[in-house]
Amino acid sequence: MKTLLDLNTWARKEHFEFFKQFEEPFFGVVAPIDCTKAYKTAKEKGVSFFLYYLHKTLSAVNAVESFRYRIENDSVTVFDRIDASATLTREDNTFGFSLVPFHEDFEVFQATAVEEIERIRNTKGLFTRSFEADNLIHFSALPWVNFTSLSHARGFTIPDSCPKISVGKMTTAEDGTRSMSVSVHVHHGLMDGYHVGLFFTKLQEFMDA
Repeated sequence: MKTLLDLNTWARKEHFEFFKQFEEPFFGVVAPIDCTKAYKTAKEKGVSFFLYYLHKTLSAVNAVESFRYRIENDSVTVFDRIDASATLTREDNTFGFSLVPFHEDFEVFQATAVEEIERIRNTKGLFTRSFEADNLIHFSALPWVNFTSLSHARGFTIPDSCPKISVGKMTTAEDGTRSMSVSVHVHHGLMDGYHVGLFFTKLQEFMDA
């Protein structure tokens, strides 16, 4: 389900009209997230840490309204739910674009995600399915690199307003605390640094829950 945002009553109308004209309207932020408790909880539950933090990421995305905004022509749509198109790797180190629906219940989310992971592993190519709507985040994990900055390949002629979220390698400090870098790239016509800050706050809260 989706609704149209009333641009005439939106406080950011001028910001939207300004930034949507840019060839590169996205800006990005990288910040560390403490994942000590989340990692411990995932291991105690015997579940995939990747799926556990992907679920927490989607929970945070859906909790911040501006992350559910998408540009359609000259309008802004507000989706009720945002899912993930995650890059999932295969044994030959290629990857395919997936569709992992969000569900508040982790067990329901996990069951669907596991099916999608298996489907990607048993198919070839990059695009293995169609994507009917933009109620997505583009998600990727780089568990090999503790990055401090990140950029994305972008085709500026292709309309795109989906947030791009990437997670880096988990590191462990001498005191046993664990952390990982999270990169967030978003369309500046739809949100500002304040809203990205809300996302990071929510993500940390959910990781610590």
